[in-house]
Amino acid sequence: MQNIRWAVLGTGVIANEMAVALKKNGRNIDAVGNRTHEKAVAFAEKYGIKKVYDNYNDMFTDPDIDVIYITTPHNTHINFMRRAIENGKHILVEKSITLNSRELDEAIALADKKGVVIGEVMTIYHMPIYKKLKEILESGKLGKVNLITMNFGSFKEYDMNNRFFNKNLAGGAMLDIGVYALSFIRWFMDSKPDQLLSQVKPAPTGVDEQAGLLLMNQEGQMASVMLSLHSKQPKRGMVSCEKGYIEIMEYPRAWEARITYTDSGETEVIQTGEHADALAYELADMEKAIRGDAECMHLDYTKDVMDMMTEFRKEWGFQYPEEM
Repeated sequence: MQNIRWAVLGTGVIANEMAVALKKNGRNIDAVGNRTHEKAVAFAEKYGIKKVYDNYNDMFTDPDIDVIYITTPHNTHINFMRRAIENGKHILVEKSITLNSRELDEAIALADKKGVVIGEVMTIYHMPIYKKLKEILESGKLGKVNLITMNFGSFKEYDMNNRFFNKNLAGGAMLDIGVYALSFIRWFMDSKPDQLLSQVKPAPTGVDEQAGLLLMNQEGQMASVMLSLHSKQPKRGMVSCEKGYIEIMEYPRAWEARITYTDSGETEVIQTGEHADALAYELADMEKAIRGDAECMHLDYTKDVMDMMTEFRKEWGFQYPEEM
């Protein structure tokens, strides 16, 4: 197959990271579109992109584009996804991939019909450290995973107009940072948690500012999560097994894990991959998926996580305008 041709929708921070990552993979973005045309022109000049759409909608029907990276706010995703899929484009979509399970189920059904690949930009499914840790767990040397404990907290100023607290921009802790914690949990659990409990503290705007989650699956594996948009926490994950435990710091883009074996008290540090190459790994896996290895995008895990996030928000009675 010839080189896969990429377009990017949006020119924000993530789009800039994507441009750098694709260059690390020896490639370049082929086209860029943005609602503000001048921003698209500046972005193209910065990264040597040859095609700038006068109207960003033209990327969905461009015959010279194979895959579109969607970097816009997540309440805009489903409309762009529909148009891309209907025109036979593969899509890689920023997290959270959609607002809810209904939207994601629709996109999956449409993608199956059109024969295209869709994937979420979730670093945990693509960083080499997580692939290595899964191999270690599958070897049996640590025994069964029994308990996972997660933290993710960011301190955001109380500006209720910014995207973190703004309901009209699909703000809230769950879709912004909870998606990472739940993706981590799903990676290490044998099946999707089907027993969910939670507490939530709402922001004045009606989005979730802070939440505590408890989860358990059919195998009896349990997990706890603490999320906050107004209290800094370390990005820390711990996977507790029968014969030891794994500690991972900065887990969204981790490159290192520490394993402690409980019988001996010995520790082992596993290092693989680079923090700075997180997006390059995702882009490489997306191209593998387009070439036939669709499972490497872990869309089944993406769906499980979206189902959980939807269930939690339903329990809280939190809806975005697009859902009403």
